[in-house]
Amino acid sequence: MIKSISGRLHPVKRSYEQLDIYFNQVKNKISPPQLVTAIFIILILAGTVLLSLPHAAEDGESVGFLNAFFTATSAVCVNGLIVMDTGSSFSHLGEVVIMLLIQVGGLGFMTMGVMVAIILGRKIGLKQRLILQQTTQSTSVQGLVRLSLHMVAISFVLETAAAIILALRWQGELGWGRAFYYGIFHAVSAFNNAGFSLWHDSLSRHIGDPVVNLTITLLFLTGGLGFIVVVEVLRKRSWRKLSLHSKVVLLGSAILTLLGFLLVFLLESWNPATFGNLSWPERLLAAFFQGSAPRSAGFNSIEIGQMLSATQFLTIILMFIGAASGGTGGGIKINTFIVLVLATFNTFRGGGQIHAFGRKINQETVMRALAVTMSAIAGVLIVTMALTITEDLMHEQFLSILFESVSAFSTTGMSMGLTPELSPAGKMIVTITMFAGRLGPLTLAYALSQKKRVSKIGYPEDNILIG
Repeated sequence: MIKSISGRLHPVKRSYEQLDIYFNQVKNKISPPQLVTAIFIILILAGTVLLSLPHAAEDGESVGFLNAFFTATSAVCVNGLIVMDTGSSFSHLGEVVIMLLIQVGGLGFMTMGVMVAIILGRKIGLKQRLILQQTTQSTSVQGLVRLSLHMVAISFVLETAAAIILALRWQGELGWGRAFYYGIFHAVSAFNNAGFSLWHDSLSRHIGDPVVNLTITLLFLTGGLGFIVVVEVLRKRSWRKLSLHSKVVLLGSAILTLLGFLLVFLLESWNPATFGNLSWPERLLAAFFQGSAPRSAGFNSIEIGQMLSATQFLTIILMFIGAASGGTGGGIKINTFIVLVLATFNTFRGGGQIHAFGRKINQETVMRALAVTMSAIAGVLIVTMALTITEDLMHEQFLSILFESVSAFSTTGMSMGLTPELSPAGKMIVTITMFAGRLGPLTLAYALSQKKRVSKIGYPEDNILIG
């Protein structure tokens, strides 16, 4: 009897083994960029289902699939654009779901997976390391597990410290329980450069508060530097020992932060709608915060729609440049921008080697920087054109459409007020843009390509007139 039962089970066992072999073959055929893309899609869909639940809404009625889909995409892609106010539209359950999506989306699913695997005592294989390399944008697979552990530790320490500071600051007006809750939410949102806030006016009510402004700014600037840079600074603690990448990111970030602060201060000092009722210390604080925030943070302490057109356009430029590679921010990245600037100056000087800090920058890096920038420009132009078709706006509001397109693509999350008024078609366009901007043009290109094709034909060289 036992023998006959086992005999019947053999075909079932064989089928499971064949199915397991099939799934392993499929998994091995999927490239790391494709798998990263698939993981992000799964996270967004899971978040959409949870945010669609009636219990996730403040009034007990579902916010609808499209609004939930938009919000989940914005959270996973650490963007911050919202079609409905987070604090008043979602319940505590919905807000916690958004916060968790931000955390996982900012650190990367695989980074969180490494922590779980280490706790369970499992080994991290080559496939997992390649995916980690893709999500952290590291140049090598060596030391990625250690980097992932450092990423989680740094995030936990900074977010916890910031949450305590913010809770101490807000406990007088919110009470201890609500203050800690608000502190944790805004700390997670700031460090991951998400820009979600539980206040409908973002941080405008705290425009003159140095504790809130400096704490939030420190968080999103640190997250925007990239974990590779932060870990290297903590370990080496010497400018001369830092890698070329870290030096370029730190110097570029300092220059852009200073320029943003000075230009916002000079421009908005002429604007009575924003700086008119502020004291000089408050103006300096607001200019510093608003000059730094466009680098993918998403928060605002002054009303974006009331800023001068010149300041709004400056914000577009800063959003497009964004944060650094390997961090929680978006944009074409500071390092990409600096490489193109160096290549341009080098061409003006007559060519030769492109170098910085005594190190040569190879041609492949320059071409990748050019590819990223051109892809980003093309993406922004296409999205802007699409939104001018789907959104019935006057021509005077073209700047708000361009602002929205760059904000979505750079995962910054700032808005001049267009997002809540988007049509269903406009919401889908912006949602896709946020997704593409988070993964990056190159990652999407690699994910969609089957294999690398190398031309076997050598063509004769010729010249094309430029300029």
